[in-house]
Amino acid sequence: MRGARPPTSKENPVNADERMTGSIVRDTPVAAAQTGEYWGSDAIAAMLRELEVPYLALVPGSSYRGLHDSIVNYLGNRNPQMVLAIHEESAVAIAHGYAKVTDRMMAAAVHANIGLLRAPMAIYNAWCDRAPVLILGATGPWDAMKRRPWIDWIHTSADQGGLIRNFTKWDNQPGSPEAVMDALLRAAQIAQTAPRGPVYVNFEVAMQEEKIGALPPLPDAARYPVPPAARPAAELVAAAAKLLSGAKHPVILAGRCSRSLDGWKARVALAEKLNAPVLTNIKLAAAFPTDHRLHAAPPGASLTPEARALVAASDVILALDWLDLAGTLKQACEAKPVAAKVIQVSCDAHSHRGWSMDHQGLPPVDLYLLCETDAAVPLLLGATDARRASAALPEAPPLPPVPDAVSLRGVGAALEDATRGIDVCYTRLPLGWNGAYAQFRHPLDYIGHDGGAGVGSGPGMTIGAGLALKGSGRIPIGLLGDGDFLMGNTAIWTAAHYQIPCLMIVCNNRSFYNDERHQGRMAVHRGRPEENRWIGLQIGDPDIDIAGMARVQGALGIGPVAQLAELRPAIERGIEAVRSGQVCVIDARVLPGYDRED
Repeated sequence: MRGARPPTSKENPVNADERMTGSIVRDTPVAAAQTGEYWGSDAIAAMLRELEVPYLALVPGSSYRGLHDSIVNYLGNRNPQMVLAIHEESAVAIAHGYAKVTDRMMAAAVHANIGLLRAPMAIYNAWCDRAPVLILGATGPWDAMKRRPWIDWIHTSADQGGLIRNFTKWDNQPGSPEAVMDALLRAAQIAQTAPRGPVYVNFEVAMQEEKIGALPPLPDAARYPVPPAARPAAELVAAAAKLLSGAKHPVILAGRCSRSLDGWKARVALAEKLNAPVLTNIKLAAAFPTDHRLHAAPPGASLTPEARALVAASDVILALDWLDLAGTLKQACEAKPVAAKVIQVSCDAHSHRGWSMDHQGLPPVDLYLLCETDAAVPLLLGATDARRASAALPEAPPLPPVPDAVSLRGVGAALEDATRGIDVCYTRLPLGWNGAYAQFRHPLDYIGHDGGAGVGSGPGMTIGAGLALKGSGRIPIGLLGDGDFLMGNTAIWTAAHYQIPCLMIVCNNRSFYNDERHQGRMAVHRGRPEENRWIGLQIGDPDIDIAGMARVQGALGIGPVAQLAELRPAIERGIEAVRSGQVCVIDARVLPGYDRED
């Protein structure tokens, strides 16, 4: 028997204490009678619980109505709990943001091929970011005789996994409840084995909706663990330690690393033992304290002049899963051969495929430790000899003065003042951001960009991070471009509905400004008017009410903030709102321009 429609949030308010715990608002179903009858989708739901999948972000669809019913009426919408999204890209982005904070797999479900077709950008982001995301799909009846006229035909494809196979680690379409359990065990194992990445499991609708009698015995997920991290051979560790210990000018490139605090401390200890300068990349999550004496230059998307000189003058380079090592060496050494000995620590070669070029260039490497950084760094720490410091590191260039108008520099200064003494997690930084505007002192201070360099995932990833951080006391803050926000803003409803506190500051220059730069350079190169660079790129006339878009979805909308004096009070108000369990969006009308050249 169906229960009455659940009360609205106004009828069933959640108190402030509950909002600030680790749990989120849960749509509680009426308890279903236990009849002893089971369907194929019940086996799927049971296996998701066995795998300890915490949440299932989804956009509903008839192709997995069976699974939807099983999550609600068999599991009681708990473990996993459904998290409703408005767009498939947001659903996957939420799972991606959760994984970036926790290093754990979360699931997202998308409807048939038409839902899957909306999700590829977010899936590609997770692929490039090496993020473990379990994507669940569904297809119409495989038996053509069981298809409803028209609708089931366009919801069925011969090879649905083929839509995203080039940027997933594995995909499968199990044909029975027993096969479901094997497929989900394997998917979870593959997704969470380094190098991590998204996987896709597709459930045929007839299999979901078939009555099966008793459930098949659930396998013990503990007996199908993720393989332990590979350890480099002792002779390779010894050879790397000898190079590092004897180096005159070593440099550490700290790239893809876990959110583990122990791993963070080990990297700091290794750098201090070697007295080696460290560089980090703003496209990636925080890997080393940026205010440490050995952090040689503000993190950027490319090397600063000071960083280029440091790498070019080095004699040993330790690359800890650095993003595009070949490109960085080329930037530093230009056309000259790389004189330094290069030690590469990475298992990313296991993900390299031929469809996308996310593998980047092929770097010259003298020693290759095919493992994760957290596996290698403690071994190197134990095997290296302490070094005296070599030449003094270059002085950090002074920060530019804060202009009178709202700018990226102004946003950075206001954030520094407003967040002093507060634990935050930056979930996104806008293009053109100067890496010196914020300091990262903890592995969760910054979780990096989206991976695939697309636009639109910022809101969803911020919400996924907020879901993972809820109850931790750490405030998720996404600094989003206006294009990023506008493409993905419907994710705000999800955060407001489930009361996932987070702050989004939209650095709104009313333009796809990155392409203004491209068009300006193209015009100059061709001897044409640079003044025309804005045409077809500016977002205005009519103006878009970004704060209003937040308010109509249940969030606190502030702005537009166009005066510098209004910026810090707006951010402080937003932080207090998040602390009280709200979602807040600030429309900061920043000046066009970048504070960092790539």
